[in-house]
Amino acid sequence: MKSLLLLIGKTTNKHVSTCIDDYVGRIGHYMPFEIQVIPELKNTKNLSTSQQKEREGELLLNKIQEGDHVVLLDEHGQELRSVEFAKWLEKRQQSGRRLVFVIGGAYGFSEAVYHRANEQFSLSKMTFSHQLVRLVFTEQVYRACTIIKGEPYHHE
Repeated sequence: MKSLLLLIGKTTNKHVSTCIDDYVGRIGHYMPFEIQVIPELKNTKNLSTSQQKEREGELLLNKIQEGDHVVLLDEHGQELRSVEFAKWLEKRQQSGRRLVFVIGGAYGFSEAVYHRANEQFSLSKMTFSHQLVRLVFTEQVYRACTIIKGEPYHHE
């Protein structure tokens, strides 16, 4: 099963980017995983928040295929412990469907993207920058892979 992380805008902090790349490399030892970056919209000063979400939503939906299982990383989503996420991921891997995780732009997702999503997860009740969400999420995917394989990275 292939997994994809869709992002709006590139990771601008080079230290965070280096860490993300490290985890993506580690994840690759367990499963196919890639990140696709959708460039941030330009000239957004004349766009309302709603218009910006709609345009970003169109770009996101263009990258999602019909059979994909889509999971939004959203502050209102379900919170899972790492072990629960690992069990969820293992079950999803058996489905054979491509798994697409999505981190939206600064204002969240359009209604069309929410409608397309199969699930929503929240990483925390706290608010993180979009840069850090990327890092925390890739670390959690790596952690889940090691839990599934019974490796000693995760301690409980």
